[in-house]
Amino acid sequence: MSKLKREQYQALLEPMQVELANAARWLQHTGRRLVVVFEGRDTAGKGGAIQAIHEHINPRQCRVVALPKPSEREAGQWYFQRYVEQLPAAGEIVLFDRSWYNRAGVEKVMGFASDTQVTAFLKAAPLFEKQLVDDGILLFKYWLCCDQEKQEKRFTDRLHDPLKGWKLSPIDLEARSRYRAYTEAREAMLDATHTRHAPWTLVDFNDQKLGRLSLIRDLLDRLPDTRIDAPAITFPPLASHPACEHYGALEPIPAFKV
Repeated sequence: MSKLKREQYQALLEPMQVELANAARWLQHTGRRLVVVFEGRDTAGKGGAIQAIHEHINPRQCRVVALPKPSEREAGQWYFQRYVEQLPAAGEIVLFDRSWYNRAGVEKVMGFASDTQVTAFLKAAPLFEKQLVDDGILLFKYWLCCDQEKQEKRFTDRLHDPLKGWKLSPIDLEARSRYRAYTEAREAMLDATHTRHAPWTLVDFNDQKLGRLSLIRDLLDRLPDTRIDAPAITFPPLASHPACEHYGALEPIPAFKV
């Protein structure tokens, strides 16, 4: 259990979400582009962290990208191609729920990519990211840290919670027996792709509430000064009393009975 009660967590999170909304307005005003990469073991908490960030940002401006297994055509493309198609335009935010680093993680550990392909990726990724940064993209890469004991508990929760069952796949279950292999793959990835222009940031997510707060605070602190005045909106009073809805062609369905 988290040391933070939900009320405490929400009280700490809300002002950060206001800052995130301000940052989104700054991005629109300046035309800057923001990419945030979320990586980590299964159950680490990527989805919850992403939701906390985009929850109060216009979905037309902030997109979550969680790509499925590549199609046969995509498998024959340049490896980074399908990720390039998801990059933000001016003023946009893209949050990658897993990213091109699949090649150095699950694809390597599960044998979906050859050693030659993984080695080539580890050499190419820093160059690819240098191009993104040089073109003006703000790029942040986060690895969410999770001990195996916590991972096991979260797997069990998913197994017995019908609302979380969709998060559990055969590959997830196979990953349980390859914890050490994932550790080795992560260390090789960090060693090859932790660069000055696109560094990795590791965040402890054994406590997911504290992890989200730590990650969001770090992200906000590393953005440029995003203070910008909100546009003034005139909100005049109605010319008459508020009207009640009237329906002719159809009627609303009966209200849910409590």
